[in-house]
Amino acid sequence: MTVNGRVRIWRRRWYCPGEGTTTPLDVWLDTLEGTISLGVREMACRLNGDGKNFDKAAANLARTAQVRVSGETLRVLVETEGKRVLQAQRSGQLPIDWSAADCRTETDATRLYVGSDGVMVPLVTDAEKAARRQKVKQKRRRRGKKARPLPPRRSGADQHYKEFKVVAFYDEDQDHRLVCGTRGGCEAAGRLMRREAGRIHLDLADEKVGNVDGAPWIRNQVGRHSLPLDALGLDFYHLSENVHKARREVYGEDDEAGKTWAGELLHVFKHEGYEAAWRRLLEWRVALRHGRPAADRLVNYVSERRDMIRYPEFQAKGWQIGSGPTEATCKTLTARLKGSGMRWDAENAEAVMALEALSQSGQWDQYWRWQLRQAG
Repeated sequence: MTVNGRVRIWRRRWYCPGEGTTTPLDVWLDTLEGTISLGVREMACRLNGDGKNFDKAAANLARTAQVRVSGETLRVLVETEGKRVLQAQRSGQLPIDWSAADCRTETDATRLYVGSDGVMVPLVTDAEKAARRQKVKQKRRRRGKKARPLPPRRSGADQHYKEFKVVAFYDEDQDHRLVCGTRGGCEAAGRLMRREAGRIHLDLADEKVGNVDGAPWIRNQVGRHSLPLDALGLDFYHLSENVHKARREVYGEDDEAGKTWAGELLHVFKHEGYEAAWRRLLEWRVALRHGRPAADRLVNYVSERRDMIRYPEFQAKGWQIGSGPTEATCKTLTARLKGSGMRWDAENAEAVMALEALSQSGQWDQYWRWQLRQAG
């Protein structure tokens, strides 16, 4: 199967009693069993990335390129390609055409930002897999025909949703980006941070800044894997969310006094720093007559992230104080996985996410050129 349609090849086989059979043309084609060309694979992955489901992507492939495959065949093709991408990344075979030295700012210093977050992905549970398998067996019995035994059932997830981890590296203008994701836990994300940081030579950047949502696991992994950051900052939006959450619990949704208090407190955090805002926060908490639990939660949240609240310093150096690029990456990497009614095996979801990460990192063309060289 090629982008120009199905090509039928007649091959000559040679046989020798002492050596067996050989087919020289197979070596020239560089495939013994393959039936789908590199061009079809890329086209299928492109259409799947912007599609809503595999059947729709297969229909688009037939309509636009006259290449006809079933939705199931396209699903296997795409997920297999995503696993190839993951393998290439893990083995260090996929090249990156930029490094920290290319991430220059207006002052000619090199600067890189690091972000990480968790995102929920819908998975097929083990109970759902068992129910599906039972339905297949019932259909087979109703047909009354002998069929091949079903392959061993793969276990499913223990919950409907699992948190995948996303890691992002980007420069000031996001002209250079490297994003990736993993279905593994915190330790897997930490290893991913270290591996990708090494590939782009993060340690050689003049300024290395982390902007995250303040989750403890991110700070722990940054420290555990010795990421060479100059500073790790708390995303201002997440701080704002927690301030306004306390404001609503204490004052109510539309109380103007509460809105004024929240706005003034955030202004102090942003322009005067942690110490001034901390004093104001404690004075407010002491003066409260009701809503102390909400105030205590905010005080604890701020106190636990004291070293990360450095907005005046960040702004003075021209550094960003938000993790918006990382938040956006979480949405784009999982958009294909979150369609209506979708459920995934974790490893297949990770593979589809890896294909989108290629596109988000600007590595799409590089990957397919690399695959072409591998085939040659």
